[in-house]
Amino acid sequence: MNQAHRTVRRPLERGYTLLEMLVVMAIAAILLTLGVPSFQYVTNANRVSAEVNGLLGDLQYARAEAIKEGQTVTVCTSTDGASCAGSSSWQGGWIVFSDPTNVGHVDNGEPILRVQSAFSGTDTFDSTNNVVAVTFNREGYAAGIPNGTLITLHDATGTSAWTRCLSVNLVGMLVTQQYGTTVNGVTCQ
Repeated sequence: MNQAHRTVRRPLERGYTLLEMLVVMAIAAILLTLGVPSFQYVTNANRVSAEVNGLLGDLQYARAEAIKEGQTVTVCTSTDGASCAGSSSWQGGWIVFSDPTNVGHVDNGEPILRVQSAFSGTDTFDSTNNVVAVTFNREGYAAGIPNGTLITLHDATGTSAWTRCLSVNLVGMLVTQQYGTTVNGVTCQ
C-alpha cells in the first residue's frame, strides 16, 4: 500500500460541552422543583393513612375478637404496652386486650392481644368526649362511649388537608373521614 494514500485518524474526543452540561442541570432543576412537593404530598398522605388505619384495624380486630370469643374486648390508650394510660391522646400508643371482667383496664391474667407503640412524629390523635378506651361487647356493640365519638388526627402543621377522623358509634360501626365531611351527623374538624 502506498503511504501517500494512508489517512491519519485522530482519536475521538469524548466528553460533554459546557452547554450540554448546563442544559442537563437546568432540566434536573426543573424536575426537582416539580417533584419535591409531590414527594412531600405522598409521604404525608402515607403517614396519615398508616396512623389512622392502624387504630381502625385494631378496633376492627377488637370487635371481631369480642364477637368470636363471646366476651368483651377493650382498646385503650397505653404508653407502656402493658396497662391503660387513662389519656384521651391516642398518639402515645394503645393496646387491645381481652376484658372478661368488663372494667376497661387490664387485670392480672387478661391477655393483651395487640400493642401499638407511640407515633414517631409529632402528629396528634385526640378523642372527643375524653374517650380513653373503646370496649366491644360480645355482640360487637361499642359499650360505654358517647354516640358519634371521633378520634381526630392532626398533623404537626395543623393543615386541614391532612386532618383525618375515625368515627365510632354505639353499634360498633367504624368510619374514617376527611376534614369537613359528615358521617352520622358528626363532622370531622
